[in-house]
Amino acid sequence: MHLATMLELAAERHPEAEAIVDERGRYTYARWHERIEHVAAGLAELGVRAGEFVACVTRNSEAMATVYFALHRLGAAAVPLNFRWSAGELAYALRDSGAVGVLYEQTTAGRVAEALGQAPGCRIRVQAGPAADGAVSFAQLVASGARRPTAARRDDDINVMLYTSGTTGRPKGVPRTHRNDYAATVAMIIEHGLGRFERTLGVMPLYHTMGLHSLLSMVFLNGAFIVMSQFDPDAALRLVARERIGSLYLVPTLFHELVRRCAEVPADLSCVRKLAFAGAPMTSTLVRALIDRFRPETFVNHYGSTEVYIHSTNARLEASPTSAGRAAFHTRLRVVAADPDRRVGPEEVVPQGEVGEIIVDARSPEAFGGYHNRPEATARALRDGWYFTGDTGYLDDRGEIHVTGRVDDMIITGGENVHPVEVEDVLASHPGVLDVAVVGLPDEKWGQIVAAFVVPAGEAPTPEELDRLCLESRRLAPFKRPRRYVFVRTIPRTASGKILRRELREGRYEPVAPMEEQAGARPQTTSD
Repeated sequence: MHLATMLELAAERHPEAEAIVDERGRYTYARWHERIEHVAAGLAELGVRAGEFVACVTRNSEAMATVYFALHRLGAAAVPLNFRWSAGELAYALRDSGAVGVLYEQTTAGRVAEALGQAPGCRIRVQAGPAADGAVSFAQLVASGARRPTAARRDDDINVMLYTSGTTGRPKGVPRTHRNDYAATVAMIIEHGLGRFERTLGVMPLYHTMGLHSLLSMVFLNGAFIVMSQFDPDAALRLVARERIGSLYLVPTLFHELVRRCAEVPADLSCVRKLAFAGAPMTSTLVRALIDRFRPETFVNHYGSTEVYIHSTNARLEASPTSAGRAAFHTRLRVVAADPDRRVGPEEVVPQGEVGEIIVDARSPEAFGGYHNRPEATARALRDGWYFTGDTGYLDDRGEIHVTGRVDDMIITGGENVHPVEVEDVLASHPGVLDVAVVGLPDEKWGQIVAAFVVPAGEAPTPEELDRLCLESRRLAPFKRPRRYVFVRTIPRTASGKILRRELREGRYEPVAPMEEQAGARPQTTSD
């Protein structure tokens, strides 16, 4: 099934049902579908053609969701990008995807303008809100009054390309077809126990599979996607109560914030009956706190990836809070020998209880067909009909999967991927840094925090200096910067020069000064 068809069916089935709500308005399926038709026609008049990509660099909004579906009517595809990326990161993705246009907002206009200077092929500019500098406003597209017939529909056409970080440190484009995301959405509805006319909080960004499939699942079910462009726990609690939101699908960090605020301020959350989380592991303490607070009918640990979407789910968290559960609706899982230095095959299965690399049967209709313009990365990830996730884990005696980390030491903080090399590259540019290694350390709130172990060149720079360097760098998004600095005498390495990150995570290092004297190098409390 084509996703444009699914939206049309929803609008025909229940045109009066509320579809999407944001700070600018409320839209039924009939009204929203009409806006999508007009925007599709407007984009066509600007020159968007079937098979082309249009990037979106905005926070969640009705405008972004409308452009996403409007592109489907044209046979084109969206490239939602992280609105917190630097201009350099945006420019790379615009060039790599070959995007012909971009939707942006006032908060991202400056970085997008800088990025467009490095991406000459991106010629169409649409601004959500008042347009400037020759851009077309989203409101102009809506007001065009035109309609355009949908393009020929094929379920193997690309509907979206999402960018995910990989072992090289450069984001990789993951093209996903209509078939992929139709199947993924059906699986999510089943695994999360979602029903007709569901209402969900649309706060997970639409450049994430979590946000995108939250939107799609609501469309499939004539549900309501209640947009929250920027998470704030107090505002979220008020929005949940006012809009009678019944389903929350968030990363553990946001659940941590909600639980913390619930203990401090009164909130009517009786409407919330279904909880699900993904993006990072959740501590057993937080699992129990959520069960105690919400008493949910359904509570699901959703383990997956951009490439396949759902790998496994655990809906029995009260009994097994740290398990990622069993293989999901379309999925077959194995755990094989974890060895990034050689091409392990899918038959090299490790014994029960032994940690290895988690792999997923790539015949799943949810599975992508390969990375965009990255044949070497595709060859590493897709081998002999299986997707090698890069995650490490083990199967317990119940046949449930437990995720323990990353083969390639990727850091997942607050549901965002951070590659150590890109952070190390920035920190190493400081004249006071002789050597540096970046690792992820466990954290109750964020899942992991980015920590930098620094060998100083002479007098050690202050954590404030290094933090300022990261903030001022055009190569690094602010959320990727370290939250903790530890000054050490040496970085442990193998004979071939590879950093032994595990030793740093386990505390096997010699600090330059006793840790109590490194008080200024403790985690920061900012949350951008």
